[in-house]
Amino acid sequence: MTPRDHRARILELDRRHVWHPYTQMDHYVSKVEPLVISRAEGARLYDANGRSYIDGNASWWTALLGHGHPRLTEALIRQAERLSHTSLAGITHENAAFLAEELVRVAPPGLTRVFYSDDGSTAVEVAIKLALQFWAQNGRPERTRFVALDGAFHGETLGVTALGGVEVFRRPFANVIMECVHVPTASDGHQLAFDALTRVIEDGAEEIAAVVLEPVVQGAAGMRMYDPQYLRLARELTARFDTLLVLDEVFTGYGRTGPMWATAHADVSPDVMCTAKGFSGGMLPMAATLTTERLFQGFLGERSRAFLYGHTFCGNPLGAAVARAVLETYREERILEHARPKADRISAAFSAMQHLPGVTGTRSRGMVAALDLEGGDDYLANGGWRVYDEALSRGAYLRPLGNVVYVAPPLNIDDQTLRELLEIVADSVRATMAG
Repeated sequence: MTPRDHRARILELDRRHVWHPYTQMDHYVSKVEPLVISRAEGARLYDANGRSYIDGNASWWTALLGHGHPRLTEALIRQAERLSHTSLAGITHENAAFLAEELVRVAPPGLTRVFYSDDGSTAVEVAIKLALQFWAQNGRPERTRFVALDGAFHGETLGVTALGGVEVFRRPFANVIMECVHVPTASDGHQLAFDALTRVIEDGAEEIAAVVLEPVVQGAAGMRMYDPQYLRLARELTARFDTLLVLDEVFTGYGRTGPMWATAHADVSPDVMCTAKGFSGGMLPMAATLTTERLFQGFLGERSRAFLYGHTFCGNPLGAAVARAVLETYREERILEHARPKADRISAAFSAMQHLPGVTGTRSRGMVAALDLEGGDDYLANGGWRVYDEALSRGAYLRPLGNVVYVAPPLNIDDQTLRELLEIVADSVRATMAG
């Protein structure tokens, strides 16, 4: 079979059998000519025709060290030769134990216990269940409500869907999800947001199990960015009323916003922190939920008090080995330090783009930046997709959020590729919006 015929066969089978995420399938099958990716290296994806595309969103925000990093690949191969999988129920293994210790070492102060799961959704699902069971068996069973931000996104499982504030994602399940109070973010006006959060917690603390926040940047809401002072207020309020603070670092963690954790912008520590995506370098489904010793102690005693929850691949040896290699790479290759000048270049480039036709605003923090196109903030809007098509023709893969065009490349993207990516974004917006 020739390469051309092989590609055609892939597309035929894909259209016949594969149901794609976040995709209107009749449009996809009849009108979309998808990329057929055959390999990836560094910050680039390569399709079946041999053409390369800069991976402008690090493959849904996961490949923070790029694709095929040799340290990660070597760790995966070594582990596969010894132990690919074992249950973590009544069993442990080297990488689960050492990874937990290494993760606690770099986590915000006070987080001492690690519960493994599969991805960002399950990491936050773990946090929800931990909070509910903790209060139920420690004298506060009435604490069953959650507080989250307008525009929040915390994952796809039914529990975390309740926390979501992106209406188009919530709407199909609105009649079956648990109750969650949504409050404005500081991006909507500092005093309005501060007052709303204060009022909700002061009035409802006796019933609130936890406040759940994406620190500093709300990804799926359109890369909304807010003042870290909001996090400090949330920490002060939750501490005063003995309410749990859960911080979802699935997107923002591992240096995406500058420091290792976005919580560092506010110098706060949560009661629970969730991590995934960059946690395993985008190589394997792997996540962790970190908690304080207080929460852990709340599950000790009789067997019925145990956290009777877990996933088949919880603490998977392959994922744990790669996650350890990720932390090692961050240390030895000084990833955060070398990312700072790249972040400055991203910030400067997007600041300049605010003058392009059709652009209504820009923003950046660390290694993520976004611009808004005129036409509103509807997630289903088409403006960003026109820029996507143009950028694809120029050699960059950008997946927009409605009318929001953004970049979130690997933290170690080389300077020449970063410069090319930023030029493609600007040229694509200019070409798309000028007419």
